[in-house]
Amino acid sequence: MKRKSHDRRPSWDEYFLAIADLVSKRSTCLRRRVGAVLVKDKRILATGYNGVPSGIRHCGEVGCIREKLKVPSGERHELCRGLHGEQNAFLQAALHGTSVKDATLYSTTQPCIICAKMLINAGIKQIVIRGDYPDKMSKDLLREAKVKVRILK
Repeated sequence: MKRKSHDRRPSWDEYFLAIADLVSKRSTCLRRRVGAVLVKDKRILATGYNGVPSGIRHCGEVGCIREKLKVPSGERHELCRGLHGEQNAFLQAALHGTSVKDATLYSTTQPCIICAKMLINAGIKQIVIRGDYPDKMSKDLLREAKVKVRILK
């Protein structure tokens, strides 16, 4: 049976980015919702969204430290109660003993410098993102490490 144009299946990149978009909806961050999906051989290894560690009160309850201190996006990552989506995806994989070497990261935004360093050392070879992030050092390091970054709108 021939498919109708409205029945078009999404590409793998579109599919995994749509899942990253859905994962981001679990975010507890007041400033930016980020979802991350680690994929290998078209199989999801782990997901993560940005938010505080388990058992810690959400920023919605206690307020955003970064907002209070007027910290610009892309700077002073240590001044935050939360973890980034990429970090939570790595931690989920580690918690369950899943290797992410040679995996692809799908993320709703470009990784920051801290996450970029983790991605490089974890052996991530490719990153597919939906949006940009104001972190030139991250872009430069990923390029130097030969991690392929693609933007899919």
